[in-house]
Order: sequence, then C-alpha cells, then structure tokens
Amino acid sequence: MTKSLAEDIREKLETCTATERRAALALLANYPVLGLGTVAQFASAAGVSSPTILRFAARMGFSTYAALQTRLRTELEDQLKSPLAKGPESAGEPGVLDFADIACSNISDTFRQLPKTELEAVVGLLGDEKRTLYLLGGRFTDALARYMAAHLRILRGRVVHVAGQEGNWRDYLVDMGRKDVLIVFDIRRYQSDLARLAVAAANLGVTIVLVTDSWLSPIASVAAHVLPARVSVPSPWDSSAALMVIAETLIAGVTAADPERSTRRISMLEVYRDDDDPKRRSGKTSETPEKDAADPEPQV
Repeated sequence: MTKSLAEDIREKLETCTATERRAALALLANYPVLGLGTVAQFASAAGVSSPTILRFAARMGFSTYAALQTRLRTELEDQLKSPLAKGPESAGEPGVLDFADIACSNISDTFRQLPKTELEAVVGLLGDEKRTLYLLGGRFTDALARYMAAHLRILRGRVVHVAGQEGNWRDYLVDMGRKDVLIVFDIRRYQSDLARLAVAAANLGVTIVLVTDSWLSPIASVAAHVLPARVSVPSPWDSSAALMVIAETLIAGVTAADPERSTRRISMLEVYRDDDDPKRRSGKTSETPEKDAADPEPQV
C-alpha cells in the first residue's frame, strides 16, 4: 500500500536539520491542513523562515512547495472517501482473496513505522496508577477502546470506558485533570465529536494518546502521543487489524511492566471467579459426575 506523506516525514525526521524538524513536527501536529496554506503561513505556524519550509519540502522529495501541496490534497481526498469510493477499481487490482495478506502486511508496516520509544512512553503512562485512564473510540473503533479498557481494568485500577452519546461524554470532563490520560481511537472519516472531547480534555491538561490511521486524525494537533496504523485494504471498509494489535501490544506492555502487580490482580480475580462457580462452592468439579436423582441409593 502507498505510504502517506506523514509516514515519509516520520521516517526522514532524523535527516532533517533542527529548523526543518520544527517544520516537520508542526505539519504532523496539524496534518495535512497546515501544508495546504501558503509558505508564509506554514513558516509562521512552525516558527521558522519561509526558506526553511522550501528546504523541508525538498528534503521530503518535492521539487516545489506546490508539489507537496498536491500530495497533501490527494491524501485529504483519501481521508474523506466514503466506503463506496474505496476498494479495487479494476479486475487487475487486489481483490477480496488478497485481503488477509494485505491486512497482515498492514500490521508489519505499522510496527516498522512506530518508534519503540513512543510505544514505551505510552506503556509508561498506561501503567501509572496515579493516572486515571479514559478510553473511547468512534463508530467502529469504540469496540477496540472497550476491549482495551476491559483488559486494563484487570491490570490496574482507575480505568474508564467513555460510553454512550456525546452529551454523556461531557460528564467525564468534570473529573478529568492534569494527571489523567485520554486514549482515543479515531480513523477516517474522522469524527468531530471525538475531536471536541479531545480538545476539551487537552485544555484541562489531560494527556491525549491518539491511535489513528496513516493520514492522522485532526486530534493529532492536541495529542502528546500519536500511534498511526495502516488501515487500507481491498475493500470498501478499512481494516482494524493493525489497530487491534497496537491495543494488544500496549496491554502486553502494561502487563510486563509490573509483573508482580499483574499477577496479584489476576490471582485475586481468579479467586472471585472460583467463588462464583457453583460447582466449586459445592465441592464438585467438571470431573465429578452428578448422581442421577432417579437412581436408588446403593444397598449396604
């Protein structure tokens, strides 16, 4: 699958000069909108000179700033595509039978692009019990947020899945503060209600962790950590496979970060589950067959 410019930028960050890096990070924080303005507007927002923006464009492989903008406009169109506009366009392109192979490639490509330090930083946040964790997602990705919250609640306390309608979400803002973390799943076509909540939380000092796609949700502009995943497949629907593996990688990281705590909490839950098992309470197990009530007692 074709890489997004955002992925190219992240790959080439280490080759940039200090000022070019500021331009790159400014664009990633407001992607792709910042790059669609004039050179002067881009330079002002990034706090660099206009020649720096032109050098940054050249560093990314574009002969002119206009060429960079053309690439960004194409990606913006990709972001806004409806399901009917996605998928194979001709018989010669990958079809449904190639779906699994491409989904697997998406996972590999995603983790090849994700910096290890970024994943470790997010794991550190999620494992800190002084912080309350809030998780939510969009129409399709909220299932991932709920799945991740269910696992994290086993591993640590103060984990909240933000459920229901947007009107209910505002209630959670009352309790959010600077020590808390909001994990948001948001992929194209990005939801404005998620962005509104993320911005409101960021204004309260909440640390935002964004799990998104290659084109970057607008929430990236307020996120402290951004974990982009490959989602394109030969289907009208984007794939959540790489998003799921990101979630499970973070869960595994929190588990391993404090194995003593993880073992203690899981052991406690197992005791409660045993208490809820009627067979265990009665001293019976699945290996102890129950006597048929119709059978007479043996004669002695």
